[in-house]
Amino acid sequence: MLPALILSAGIGSRLDPLTRLIAKPVVPLAGRTLIERVIGWLTAGGVTDVVINLHHRPETIAAVVGDGSALGVRVRYSWEPSILGSAGGPRHALPLLDADTFLIVNGDTLVDFPLTPIIAQHEARGADVTVAVIPNPRPDHYHGMELDGDDRVSGFVLRTEGRPSWHFVGVQVVRASVFAPLADNVAAETVTGVYRNLVATRPGALQGYRATTTFLDVGTPRDYRDAALRLAGPAPNAIESGATCAADAHLTRTVVWPGAHVGHGATLDDCVVTTGAHVPKDFHCTGAVLLPGSAARAGETLDKTGKIAVVAIV
Repeated sequence: MLPALILSAGIGSRLDPLTRLIAKPVVPLAGRTLIERVIGWLTAGGVTDVVINLHHRPETIAAVVGDGSALGVRVRYSWEPSILGSAGGPRHALPLLDADTFLIVNGDTLVDFPLTPIIAQHEARGADVTVAVIPNPRPDHYHGMELDGDDRVSGFVLRTEGRPSWHFVGVQVVRASVFAPLADNVAAETVTGVYRNLVATRPGALQGYRATTTFLDVGTPRDYRDAALRLAGPAPNAIESGATCAADAHLTRTVVWPGAHVGHGATLDDCVVTTGAHVPKDFHCTGAVLLPGSAARAGETLDKTGKIAVVAIV
C-alpha cells in the first residue's frame, strides 16, 4: 500500500477560537481525536506508513499520535518552521515519503470510502494527480471543480458563482514528480497554483475520482460542533470523557471537552465548552465557544468572574 501524508500544519484560522488551545487535527470527536479517526481510516485501507506535517501547536499532535505504534502505523513528522502550503508541504516531505506515488489526506475532513479503487483508477489512467470528489453539497460554501466526460478536471468553480460542481473531499493520489520541481522550503499551493497549471498545460494529468462517501468537514466551529454531534450518535450532546457536568445543568446540542466543567443550573444551547473552561452556576449561553479566560482576545466577552471567554459561533 502507498504511504500517506496527512496535511496538519495549518494554523486553523477558520476554526478559531478552538485552535488557540490545540492544533485542528486533535479536536475531540466523540471519544477520539480527528487525527486518530483519519489514521484509523487509513489503516483500515491498508496504509502502514504515515507522514504528518507540523507547524501550529505541534506538541498537541505529537502527544496524541507519538510514533504511531498505538494506532497500528509508523508515523514520522515533517516540520515546517513556516507554513509551506498544500503544495510546498508535500514537496518538503518527499524525502520522508520516499515513494514515486503516495496519498495526501487533509487533516480536517473525514471520509469513509475504500482506498483501493481510487488508487487503481489513478494507475489505470496514468494520471499525475487523482482527487476524490463528490457532488458539491454546498456550492455557496465550497469552491468546486469541473469534470469532463472522462473525469478529467477541466476547470475550477468559485463558490461565489453558486453553480453545481464537484467538491474535493481532501483525499488524493499523487505522483512525486508533480512536487519535485518545486523549490524546497518555499510556500506553494495546489488548487490555486500547481493544479491549475496542470489543467492548462497537460489535460488529463489531473483526474477526478467520483467517491461514494460520507463527508464531515471540521473547518469552522459550526462545522466542528455539527460533526461532533453527528458522531456522538443519538445522544443530544457530545460529552467527552474527562468532562464534568452538574446533574442539573441543561445542555442542548452542546460539545464539552475533557477537562471542562459545567456548573449547577447552567443552560447551554449549541455551544462548545473547551478544556479548562469552567462554566459558572446558572450561566446561560447560546451559540458560542466557551474558553478559559486566559484564551480571550481583545474585545471578546468575559463572564462576570473573568474566568471564561465567550466567542460567538458564526
